[in-house]
Amino acid sequence: MRAQVAAHGGTIVAMAATAAVSLYLLALPVSIIAAVLAALAVFIAVVDLEYLVIPDIANLALLVLGVVLAVIDAAPGGVPMALADMLARCAAAGAVLLSLRYVYLRRAGVEGLGLGDVKLAAAGATLLAWPTLPIALLVASAGGLLAIASRSVTHRKWPDRKAEIPLGAFLAPAIWIAFLLERTGALAF
Repeated sequence: MRAQVAAHGGTIVAMAATAAVSLYLLALPVSIIAAVLAALAVFIAVVDLEYLVIPDIANLALLVLGVVLAVIDAAPGGVPMALADMLARCAAAGAVLLSLRYVYLRRAGVEGLGLGDVKLAAAGATLLAWPTLPIALLVASAGGLLAIASRSVTHRKWPDRKAEIPLGAFLAPAIWIAFLLERTGALAF
């Protein structure tokens, strides 16, 4: 019981810390969106690590956040175009991960990517510009590979191809990191 309370306390601290970083680095109102994104990213990561599932309500919250951001960012009279672009990014990211899921399943005979991860990529794409989407996937993939390598070294054995690795635990924070990099101007495109 005490360990569970400590784990929840750590989650709350992580949510507060990432939200504070977002509020510090960005101007209003985008900083509020970044803070909510940060809290959602921590929540998704913790739940995916613990239960190997990404709650649909969290993905829906990301999607709603993306809609709000598109409306805020839109030029006067440009809301329909901003929403169309946002939906195109959502569809593209979802299609790419859904394709990867299908190809891996056909090739390996094992489900390598859950539908929650696909929905997370689609919902998270609503918050990122086109050039930032691959950066988020790269950061998530690098984080996952580092975790696998670290586990292999500490356990002194090769990773099992059928071992479940919660991509959402890496993708959700990567979306937040990519969002911050994009919005602070650290990415030049």
